[in-house]
Amino acid sequence: MTTQAATFELEMTRFIRAPREKVFDALTDEDAMAVWHCPRGLHVGEVNTDLRVGGRYRITMVTREGKVHRVGGVYQAIQQPSFLAYTWAWDGDGDAAARTTLIEVTLTEKDGGTQLHMRHTGFPDAAVRDDHHQGWTSVFNRLVDYLDPEGTAGNVRLVGNPLSSYVRAVRIALAEKGVAYALSPEAPHTSEVDAIHPFGRIPALYDGPLQFYETRAILRYIDEAFAGPSLMPAGGVTAQARAEQWYSVMYDYGYDAIVRRCIMQYAFPSGPDGQPDQAAIDAALPDIRRVLSVLEAAYGERDFLVGNAPCIADFLAAPLLYSLSKSPVGPALLAGYPNVQRAQAVMQSRPSFLSAEPSLEGHGARVTPLRKVSAA
Repeated sequence: MTTQAATFELEMTRFIRAPREKVFDALTDEDAMAVWHCPRGLHVGEVNTDLRVGGRYRITMVTREGKVHRVGGVYQAIQQPSFLAYTWAWDGDGDAAARTTLIEVTLTEKDGGTQLHMRHTGFPDAAVRDDHHQGWTSVFNRLVDYLDPEGTAGNVRLVGNPLSSYVRAVRIALAEKGVAYALSPEAPHTSEVDAIHPFGRIPALYDGPLQFYETRAILRYIDEAFAGPSLMPAGGVTAQARAEQWYSVMYDYGYDAIVRRCIMQYAFPSGPDGQPDQAAIDAALPDIRRVLSVLEAAYGERDFLVGNAPCIADFLAAPLLYSLSKSPVGPALLAGYPNVQRAQAVMQSRPSFLSAEPSLEGHGARVTPLRKVSAA
């Protein structure tokens, strides 16, 4: 992508693994546009096209709350399958509705697929141009979803060590949403991770050219960007605050006691003669019991931490507690907490958990092997 700030023009380039004719059809066919032509988190309400020079088109985009955004314009040039030009104007009141801009799309055959180049001109200032850049990036991600043989895995790539509890939490969320993705196994502080995360931690996520880091932010993006069951509980602000609360408990206290101070001693022993430091493990046990006691009361008779369906807190608790159960001290610790054991048995039977647990060999996973991505 290149941007010419001085003229308030926007230029974007995307490579799409589909024939040029198919890409052109996706840009002009009403049924196809109804699938992809809006940013993530919205859906297309209606598409009407009169595909001829001088013909008009109209698209409505609807938020999850039901707010409708309408845009339309007039076709200026049609050269199938290589070039398309049309005006672009939003409906409504204010300055945005009064502006008409011009979009020019050029399709070129490249590397067995198609290179799409879009030039969008006529913006009054850099802020409006940049808002459209963000929107078009998301829209073109959906176009790639629609046309790429791997679906969303043509865009979505998760970067991180599959053994990480946080990577597993994101993988569970992606599976719950039904989002196919590619997995790039990387340890913290590798060049691949450092290219996204300024502190070199995992996981990190690509969605096309968009990049995200920090587990909670990634989970929020997945929830808002993709269709499927919500990763937050029903029940309004109280239930959602509870989900955030329990996520923080597992993030701030559960991970430290269970993984950093206990399990890591078995994985990377720091005691005499290369053995686990038993004193460090013993010091962690009271805090692990405290976490388990708090969870025992929270679950009660429920199988999930909030409501009757899993949420972000359960996605993080599940890999942490599963790892604990496989440690030498885990079975004895968990034996005193029947509610935790019952809830974890339920969570561990879900296909999303099975797809994210390396020791279970990715049963039911919707992961696409990494492939070489053509440079734009």
